Amino acid sequence: MPPQTTATQKSSQKLPANPGETITKLVAGIGNIILGKGDIIRLALSCLLARGHLLIEDLPGMGKTTLAQGLARALGLEFQRIQFTSDLLPADIIGVSIYEREAQTFRFHPGPVFSQVVLADEINRATPRAQSALLEAMEERQVTVEGTTHAVPEPFFVIATQNPSNQTGTFELPESQLDRFLMCVHMGYPDHHAERALLTGGDRREQLASIRPLLTPAELVALQARIPNVHASAALVDYVQALLRFSREAPGFRLGLSPRAGLGLLRCAQAWALIDGRNHVLPEDVQAVLPSVAGHRLQGAEDSTQISQQELLARLRAVPIP
Repeated sequence: MPPQTTATQKSSQKLPANPGETITKLVAGIGNIILGKGDIIRLALSCLLARGHLLIEDLPGMGKTTLAQGLARALGLEFQRIQFTSDLLPADIIGVSIYEREAQTFRFHPGPVFSQVVLADEINRATPRAQSALLEAMEERQVTVEGTTHAVPEPFFVIATQNPSNQTGTFELPESQLDRFLMCVHMGYPDHHAERALLTGGDRREQLASIRPLLTPAELVALQARIPNVHASAALVDYVQALLRFSREAPGFRLGLSPRAGLGLLRCAQAWALIDGRNHVLPEDVQAVLPSVAGHRLQGAEDSTQISQQELLARLRAVPIP
């Protein structure tokens, strides 16, 4: 099991010498592998800095796994990949206690969830029981096995990928599990120039070895601790509240955004501002992260089934800035 970060260690952690420059290099380094997806990389990094978890939904072969590996390498973090299949069991994720005859006791053998970056690949191909094995670790940053609690390492970041729900062999993620993901992004097809570079530039996964860590885990934890200190003015908080209220009261929405979604929206906007090198949040920061934070949480009303998620998001983004 990876060593745990103690309170004493946390108090001694220091920010990198030049956080803004380091983050810029980080985004550029991963962008050399994941071509033409600078905004997706920034969103993933915002999610990590905000201490959330990321869901990536798209077709197979779009670079979802490569993005997860690139982030782990650039941040110098331990990485484990879990391939979700229909026969996956919770013990395959969290670990199991095995009786050791010599010691005459049970000893817990941690599963792959005890890593700093966990890739839950094709999470919606597993049964709901296996999917739920991640919930406690994602929310509480701990795992309870046979009455004993085991802390996961810090930092802890789950990146889950899922294929479109209309593909064979997939299970819908329940709303309660979707809400555990702070952000949901879609990779999308590359543009013409990026795809040309992909076709002529060799295997991107082989190029992952060229990524060198630009942060230590301690520096990353220190950056995460700085996010709440990025200033959000009263007017900015008014804007976030206006978005939440609109999603709950406007026609066409079946479920409005929860207080947890509002907190996540503000944290992600603070992280986006920090990535931009600012110590204060602008309404543009909120708008930049809004689709990824709110999109997977919004549902059209039952009498408005023709309203797409894109239309719901467009309505939200049209809310006036106070």
